[in-house]
Amino acid sequence: MSSLQSEIQEIRECIQALQSERAALQQSPTPQISGDRPSDIVRACRDRARLTLEQSAELKGIDDAIAALEAELLERQASQLALGDSRENQRRAEIERGKLAAQQHAERINEIAAELATEVRALRDIADRLSPLYWDIEGRPFITGFKRVTVPQVRSDRRVWTVVNRVV
Repeated sequence: MSSLQSEIQEIRECIQALQSERAALQQSPTPQISGDRPSDIVRACRDRARLTLEQSAELKGIDDAIAALEAELLERQASQLALGDSRENQRRAEIERGKLAAQQHAERINEIAAELATEVRALRDIADRLSPLYWDIEGRPFITGFKRVTVPQVRSDRRVWTVVNRVV
């Protein structure tokens, strides 16, 4: 493998490592409210806000690093393809650029879908808790339509990309 190819592979591995780190960071638990005293509730809310702020800053840094590495990867791949300046190589370069752009959009869709799924679950929990009380007082359901809620998810087997609707 040439040095340019090994550099490209190294950049790809670094991007994958950052993406894994980002995914793990998003899965970290948030402090829960424990206790009935107002001071306990205030402390838990402040801890959650601090963690969210730190986590957002770290996610932004990881996203910036990934974007910089992907730009570098595109530059290295373009350099590699410039060595064999044939029509097929140009087409392959275009495909690679398109695949990288598609991957970025797919990852963003999956991130947003995960956030949306969390929000839908939280809303469903509230609806499940309040609906009996609301029905008793108002004579109608609090929220309806939770029989089946789906969010999009993009998957890839490295050759074919598939968009599926995942039930929340």
